[in-house]
Amino acid sequence: MWAVSTVTMLVLAGALPDFRLQSQSGDSATRIAVTAAAGAGVFGLLSSLVWPLLVRTLLLVPAFVLGLLVFFLNGSLLLIALRLNPSGHGDAAPETAVVVAAVMSAVASATGAALAVRDDDAYRRRLYRLADRRRRRAAGRPGPSTPGMVFLQLDGVGHDVLREAVDKELMPTTARWLDGTRPTHRLTPWRTDWSSQTGASQLGILHGSNHDVPAFRWYEKDTQEVMVCNRPTSAAELQRRAVAHTGDRGLLTAGGASRGNLFSGGADELALVLSVAARRGRDNRSRAGYFAYFSDPANAVRTAMSFVAEVFREAGQSVRARLQRRRPRVKRGGLYPFVRAFATVVERDVVVAAVIGDMLAGRDAVYADLVAYDEVAHHSGPRSRDAEKILERLDRSLALIEKVAEHAPRPYRIVVLSDHGQSPGETFLTRYGLSLGNLVRAGCGLPVPRKARRTHSGAEARAAVRAALRRPVEEREELLGPAGRRSEPLVLASGNLGLVSFPDVPHRMSREEIDRRHPALLSTLANHPGVGFLLVRSEEHGGLVLGAHGAEVPVDRLDDGHPGPLADFGPGAAAAVRRTHTFPHTADIMVNSSYDPAEGEVLAFEEQIGSHGGLGGAQGRPFLLSPVTLSAPAGADTGPAGPDTGIVGAERVHDVLRRWLRECDGPQVPLPSHPDERAA
Repeated sequence: MWAVSTVTMLVLAGALPDFRLQSQSGDSATRIAVTAAAGAGVFGLLSSLVWPLLVRTLLLVPAFVLGLLVFFLNGSLLLIALRLNPSGHGDAAPETAVVVAAVMSAVASATGAALAVRDDDAYRRRLYRLADRRRRRAAGRPGPSTPGMVFLQLDGVGHDVLREAVDKELMPTTARWLDGTRPTHRLTPWRTDWSSQTGASQLGILHGSNHDVPAFRWYEKDTQEVMVCNRPTSAAELQRRAVAHTGDRGLLTAGGASRGNLFSGGADELALVLSVAARRGRDNRSRAGYFAYFSDPANAVRTAMSFVAEVFREAGQSVRARLQRRRPRVKRGGLYPFVRAFATVVERDVVVAAVIGDMLAGRDAVYADLVAYDEVAHHSGPRSRDAEKILERLDRSLALIEKVAEHAPRPYRIVVLSDHGQSPGETFLTRYGLSLGNLVRAGCGLPVPRKARRTHSGAEARAAVRAALRRPVEEREELLGPAGRRSEPLVLASGNLGLVSFPDVPHRMSREEIDRRHPALLSTLANHPGVGFLLVRSEEHGGLVLGAHGAEVPVDRLDDGHPGPLADFGPGAAAAVRRTHTFPHTADIMVNSSYDPAEGEVLAFEEQIGSHGGLGGAQGRPFLLSPVTLSAPAGADTGPAGPDTGIVGAERVHDVLRRWLRECDGPQVPLPSHPDERAA
């Protein structure tokens, strides 16, 4: 590596006018070579000694800023190295030093780390070196003979999207596992709960309970707080509640590692775990993964350069979408290019590196979340070319981890799964010209912006309020119910699921109470073409599902044979709604958008053209991709019926993963000799 850095420095000294390795009067070629070798050596030494200390300090810096500081700090180390050079002849302008240091680190990374999966020979040699180093540290002790488990969550990738990507040859590693001459994995769909989003699904998968998680964000009247699943304090509280509910720390309690997740799963080894990010002091190891990865300056530079490239790639794709006038489309400016680059580059690199380290360390179980696809599909669409490019990169990560398993000190079973899918469709705001919040306000008789008031939906809502109040109202008059301003609702969105709460009422309001306060609200919402159904509490019937044209069905009378307003949402919808009705923090009004079964489209209440969070379409159909050496998921149906008769709910997925962990400690099921012998 030192020789490569020396040659790189010599080449750059010849190419860049502000970078020299000789004195002003000139030196011999031998002296220049010695200067380059000494400079490269001092730079490498400083990088090894000083860089880890700098990175540990920079853990307090936001990730976006860290990506920019990488270049500056690397250039500063090179300038120091040139000053400390024994020959004393090296020099460079500050801006040139940044370029030289970046190129040297990138070249060192490309040649030394050899993390490009396609360079098999160099890659395998590095894996052998890493494995030998681990074995030496273990003082010759043999690794465990029982298999370990690696669970890789491809966030937001639906069952059908994965199957299509395999058929299009976008994911060759996954295709080989499933459809090769000797398939090693089986693909099984499962069905999410009503709240089809990462918070509910991952909490259920890792901790065995997602009880009382009605959405991605919701209002809790007893604490007067809005809970948001990706907020550190909320994630910590949700994990605490799940542990209290089950009496169990989680899936990863015994020798596990949690990487890039919302929740820890009970693991002691943590990196980029949100539920511990709010802690203070030594117990907060949520950023340990950043330190482990960025302590290598070559990693830091490579990731920073990829980060910048991804920002420009997103900008180009966004401009192309506007020029081609694609529909549906949402705004992709502001900070979004940086958010996308962080999810698709930084988070991926750090998490994959952490998983590789866990496998080479021989950990019993690892659960890691790769969020890249979910982030891109929200803004580009679940089946867009942008999202397909991300699937290709994720497949390369799977290939990388598969190769690591060959050199780990113990065998590993690799399980790939998703927490939910995504359903396409334009936004509620785009189609109807007003947001769900403004529709609710109009239905309550509260003032709304003039633009929303002039839409067809806004005008109908105001007309309904006038009729309900039985009095004429002037166009400029504010329509207020008997309770006046205190009746203003809080409206939150989770994909195509909306939640309406009245903060001034300490309990979950009943249908009768809502009608007395706002006589037109429920009918306005239920009859709106963009709304599929409502869930409210009734003093007479308990839970009550409301639909268009006056449809009302108590939840205890709903089933797949008599779905009522849930007919378009498929089997299992009634059970999912019935379960959510029992949650203590279910909103006063739960609003699910309409769903078009023919197109598979929903209407997001957020600015997303690929959404998830409620019922309707592919968002509720994720997958399990498991080795055939493990038992088939209990009751799973891999045929056309899919999730209708298979695994239902994230808590059942937790049970399946626990069973597989137990199987790894006992006799292993032999691999079938022929594809036809695979378990169904």
